[in-house]
Amino acid sequence: MYSMKKYLPVLIIIAVAIVGGFLYWQKIKPRDNNNGNPNVILFYGSGCPHCANVSEFIKTNNIRSKVSFQEKEIFYNKDNANLLMEKAAACGLKSEEVGVPFLWDGTDGNKCYMGDVDVTNYFQSK
Repeated sequence: MYSMKKYLPVLIIIAVAIVGGFLYWQKIKPRDNNNGNPNVILFYGSGCPHCANVSEFIKTNNIRSKVSFQEKEIFYNKDNANLLMEKAAACGLKSEEVGVPFLWDGTDGNKCYMGDVDVTNYFQSK
């Protein structure tokens, strides 16, 4: 007869791996938000330190309660990356000039902001 005590360490390791994997996935999964204003889009890349600066600024300053915008991750979503290039072209930028974080504001023409300083300055002005 097999004893449950014999398999307990293995079951604990499996449970820890499952919980750890789930928590890791929650941390890295894209936070695309398509519920905001479609005329203001913040493009970002998962793992981008400058994008993380903007995200922290948004949280710390409760920007979502002041400005309606969408967020789109571009490193793992080709459709979002193509949309970024489309918006950048509308601002007269070439693809090799584009990086994230990148904010497109189409509420009054096409205005583009690139880099954590320019994007946070945009949000501060709202």
